[in-house]
Amino acid sequence: MLRYLPLSRVAIYGGLILAAAIYLFPMAVMLSTGLKTMPEIQIGNALSLPRDPTFAAFAKAWSGACTGINCEGIQRYFLNTVILIIPTALIPTFLGMLNGYVLSQWRFRGSEVFFALLLFGCFIPLQVVLLPMAQVLGWLGLANSYGGLMLVHIAYGIPFTTMFFRNYYVSLPPELVRAARVDGASFFQIFWSIIVPISGPIIIVSLIWQFTQVWNDFLFAVIFSGADSQPVMVALNNIVKTSTGTKEYNVDMAAALLAGLPTLIVYLISGRFFVRGLTAGAVKG
Repeated sequence: MLRYLPLSRVAIYGGLILAAAIYLFPMAVMLSTGLKTMPEIQIGNALSLPRDPTFAAFAKAWSGACTGINCEGIQRYFLNTVILIIPTALIPTFLGMLNGYVLSQWRFRGSEVFFALLLFGCFIPLQVVLLPMAQVLGWLGLANSYGGLMLVHIAYGIPFTTMFFRNYYVSLPPELVRAARVDGASFFQIFWSIIVPISGPIIIVSLIWQFTQVWNDFLFAVIFSGADSQPVMVALNNIVKTSTGTKEYNVDMAAALLAGLPTLIVYLISGRFFVRGLTAGAVKG
């Protein structure tokens, strides 16, 4: 088959395969280490395949690994993150959809300046907002709680989702909204009847973006969560940093794989929709 392919095509495929192999190599090492026992790790090679694969390290990482003084694994923290994900993905997506609709189809004096200020929020370093957010959460009585951490992620996600939806809606034919307004449709009638039904691709983009950002977050999680509301990434850090007893590298690798599995599944299932939604709004804006 290769002799019928142009040399340039062979070079492209070869480069892509090499890049994929380099990218997946660390994950393969993590999986191999997680399937080994500690004696095999101690006397063997880190790059060698497990001689007698076992999922004991994964079971311990899930329900028996120590995160400081508690030896409950990441199970409870995993559930904490699932609870956190639902509102922090849905609320910024809805508000971003509404903001994008207004900024693209109901423009007002100063709307471009307002959008520029929202974009500015996308590029503020996380470390800059830690102290102001902590003060606000203290005033609201939400410090070290689910509600406080949710509020932080929702506020930080709105500029990004607004940018996604605004750029997507700018590329829509303006006649759609104009005709509806001429026919007497109200603001929300147009929104629910015209805008929402054609927003499927960009809604998926927003949900994937928020899911990934919130699930993989460590900085906000470790600062604004309490002992009972810590997400899975905080628990993963505590497992890796726990120094009591023998250092179990197989459990550390297993915990890291379990913590990263949801985002991997999301991208495998809906990755093509993510790219399609982003490129759909790339014509204008």
